[in-house]
Amino acid sequence: MKELQANNGKHIEIQVGNTTYLRFPIKTHVITKKDDITDVIQKYASSYLQKGDTLCVSERVVAITQGRSFKIVDIHPTTFATWLSKRVHKSPYGIGLASPWTMELAIREVGYIRILFGAVVAMITRPFGIKGLFYHIAGRQAAAIDGPCDYTLPPYNKCATLAPKDPNKVARKVAKEIGCGIVIIDANDLGVDVLGMDDSEIKKEEIEKIFKDNPLGQASEQTPLCIVRKKK
Repeated sequence: MKELQANNGKHIEIQVGNTTYLRFPIKTHVITKKDDITDVIQKYASSYLQKGDTLCVSERVVAITQGRSFKIVDIHPTTFATWLSKRVHKSPYGIGLASPWTMELAIREVGYIRILFGAVVAMITRPFGIKGLFYHIAGRQAAAIDGPCDYTLPPYNKCATLAPKDPNKVARKVAKEIGCGIVIIDANDLGVDVLGMDDSEIKKEEIEKIFKDNPLGQASEQTPLCIVRKKK
């Protein structure tokens, strides 16, 4: 495992309660919709995996292999999507739905009525200092949409990407073929969201703590896979 190094500014080890975990990020080629996520894992991670390991996979690359990433020039946002995107909070760690392209995908994904309802509730409650209700109402499928950002690895700096479809089903299928626990995760410097898991013993809350400092690479690191292992 010596060739697997922590990304810049990150660490291999992390203490969670009384347990020390090792996180080994794994570099891959630039994933496209032509790739199969199981084949990618087999190629880059299988030789490192040991019994008891959990492999965490970036939700973005799972979605990309499902054909759920779109060039922004092909999205064509509606007037409503453009108007609403200007009124959504933009995180410093990602564009979220604060772009016409990601908002348009959110409307297509979860429906106009749900997005409109979330927007109305947010506008009513925001003056009282209540934040985050729009994303809560829009749901995880909308909140997990990735937009075009300068730091994102090309060509996806010019794309908007939906959340992966049926992430739990994908995790179970891959786990069966690979032979280890699989977690599909949306991690950034703002927070961690577990989107899909197989039926292994590791808990969602544990993974969130293990990934609280986001050891995955979002840009030139090209490390969408990460082996999690208990330190002996």
